This record gives sequence, structure tokens and C-alpha cells, in this order.
Amino acid sequence: MRPSRTPRGFFHEVALSARAGSEPIARRNRDRSRHRARSSPSGSNSEPPIEFEVEELAAGGDGVGHAPDGRVVFVPFTAPGDRVRVRITDRRSNYARGIVEELLEPGPARVDPVCAVFGSCGGCAWQHVDYAAQLDAKRRIAYAALQRIGGFALPDYIALPITPSRSPYRYRTRSRVMVSAGKVGYRRRRSHAIAATHRCPILTEELEVHLSELADNPPATDAEWELVSGRSADLDEPLTRALQLPATGGSRVWLPVGEDRIGVSPGVFVQSNAGLLDALASAVARAAGTGRRAFDLFCGAGFFTLGLARNFEEVLAVESNPVAAGDLEVNLREAGVDNVRVLASSVEAALDDLEIARLHPDQVVVDPPRTGLGEAVAERIAEAEPERIVYLSCDPATLARDLSVFDHHGYQLIDAQCFDLFPQTPHVEMLAVMRRE
Repeated sequence: MRPSRTPRGFFHEVALSARAGSEPIARRNRDRSRHRARSSPSGSNSEPPIEFEVEELAAGGDGVGHAPDGRVVFVPFTAPGDRVRVRITDRRSNYARGIVEELLEPGPARVDPVCAVFGSCGGCAWQHVDYAAQLDAKRRIAYAALQRIGGFALPDYIALPITPSRSPYRYRTRSRVMVSAGKVGYRRRRSHAIAATHRCPILTEELEVHLSELADNPPATDAEWELVSGRSADLDEPLTRALQLPATGGSRVWLPVGEDRIGVSPGVFVQSNAGLLDALASAVARAAGTGRRAFDLFCGAGFFTLGLARNFEEVLAVESNPVAAGDLEVNLREAGVDNVRVLASSVEAALDDLEIARLHPDQVVVDPPRTGLGEAVAERIAEAEPERIVYLSCDPATLARDLSVFDHHGYQLIDAQCFDLFPQTPHVEMLAVMRRE
């Protein structure tokens, strides 16, 4: 049964389109001295500032609360419990956006950011929020997406637990940085300009060394660079690399994932929080179970494929990036696995193939990009009538949208959980399992 729409879920639904920019607020001392935020020319209008308490964090990262007249207002760089004076910068029919003119009273979840470019850099949005509050917010955002966008009335047995990162900082083993006009750093918030920096506290120490070296001696050519940390082929030695993209050749790095070893070439996507790789792979393997045939769609270099190959008689692995597909074939060969067919193709083209359409997998595992499957691909998967669909997503909104397609085809949501792969950001990884009724 579909749940009724609630005001609380409205925060998260509207936040998908309500994106606002502002300078971060420094955490005040508890002596109640007032901190003035810099004003923004874009916010100049005749409407007087308003005061309210921030109630929660919404999808996209903004704090959200109610103005005195009842309007929902989204404000970046605020934390739950903050009492703020806000200038409205954008008024819509059912919500408003604003920036903080004054932090009147910090909430209990507010902490000091640790990065010098926090607020201008487009990477982190929640360094001012206590980590426990970040986890709570991500779980609420995921829950609201399933309810409000997917239309699911979640039963009590779906508690939607979230697995935290081993560390809220120094967790990231893969990143891309920009080199532009002698500056090295990340894109600024909602801009193509560079927030130049020598340091990044979410990078592992090994990768931060590479970032500092690039910043101290910036390359002459404007380009994107990839920083990756992993292990040597025998997994005995740490191995890092910093390469300009697109890379022509370059050595692979290896990641230990459970009992497997995954090698990846420059530019190939791989999950970047090494501390959660085992937990993520184990959760997907448990959710997929065992059987005769499995599809692994958007499989990359085979992060889940090798585990599926042990539990199924045959696996079809589909990946559109030919370099990643080549990595997978090498990984399979080095592991002595011979029951996986690798198809270097888009998932859309693969599922439209008449031969593949006749295979009828027992289970389908999907790990699409942030944009999700889309209705056409979701329909094709449902038409294949697998017993179970295991869906890993980095965007709860597109996940919920796609799950609703499976729901209309007679699939039931039987499990869902979250993983915090990206502390200090509003991004959350979700794993959902659908079973055919």
C-alpha cells in the first residue's frame, strides 16, 4: 500500500531541486558572541531577514526549516538545531532558499570544519556537522526517498541501517583533481573555477602527498588528474599513482576485496572508500544468494563479479567502458574463473539483444551511475523475470524511482540498507533488494 504524503518527506523531495549557494558559517564559541556571515549580492531584495531554527538536513545537503509564516526554507552550511537569521535569495511557490546572515545560536550538531577551503570547494558540504548527525541525516534522506519518491510503505523489518565509514576523514583512496592556469585543486561550488589547495583531509595521507606535490609544481597543461591508492599485484606493498587523464597506458593498482584481488587501470571507476569495500562486497553477495545464472550489470572491473562467479553456475557481466571490461577479463583470468561471460556493451544494448533476452537470470545485480537505470532499462530487467534484483545506488532518489518500476511489475522490496562511503558529504550509498512475488 502506498503511504500518504507527509510534510516531513516534503523537505527531502523538494531538496532535489532546491540547491542554494552560500559561505559556510564558523562555529561560534559557547559564549554566545555573534558571527556575521558575508552578504551576497544575489540576495539583495526588500524582504527583511527572518529567524528560525534549522530542523534537519535535506537531500542535497542544505539545512531546512520553517519560516515564521510556515514557508519551507533551505539554507546551506547550517546544522540541525542552529538558530539562524536568514536572508531569502530565491522564493518559489512551495519553498524558498536563503543564506545565513547571522548564526544566532549553534545547534548541538555543529562542529568546526577542518579544511581551509571548506565552503568554497565543491567537494565537502558537511564538515560543520557532527559525524553522528551526518549518519542520522543520511538514513532519514534514504528513508524519505523510498517513501516519497518510490511510494513504498516500509515494513518494520526494513530498519534501513547505515554502516559508517571506519573514519570520517582520511578515507578516500581515489580522487580526481583539476589543474587550471597553474592552480591545482577541486571545482568550486557550482562553478568551473578552481578552489586551489595543497591539502585535502578526506584523502588518505598517501594521496594527499601526491596532491601537495602537484600543487607545489603544477603541470603546464590544464587537465584532470587521477589520484589512486591501492596495493601491488601481490598485495604486499602499498601502491599509489597520480596520472593525467585521459591516460594512455599506465600501471594498474590492485584492491583486496574479501578473498579476491581486483586490478584497475587508470581512469576506471572503483569504489573509493577502502575501509568499506569488504562490507559492501559481502552485503551484495549475501543479497544475491546462489543460483544457476546471474547478470552483473554496470560491472566495472568486476568488484562484485568474482564473488558472483563462486555462487552461480554462470554469470553475464556487462560493462560499457572497454578499459574496465578489459580489466575484468584480466581479473577473471588471473583468478582462474571461467564461468563468466564479459560483454563490453551498454546495458541498454545488451538487454535488447534477443539472445540475452532469452537467458532469464535467477538474479540481477545492478550498480548504475548516479542517473540510475531509467525506465527503459528497468522495464527490460523486469521483463527478464529474475527472482531477485539487487540494486546498489549512490543516489537514493533515482534508486527509489527505479524501484517503483519493479514494484509495478510485481516485485516486493524485502531489504534495504545504507553505507556511508562519503563522510563530510550528503552522498549515501544504498543497497536495495527486490523479490518477485
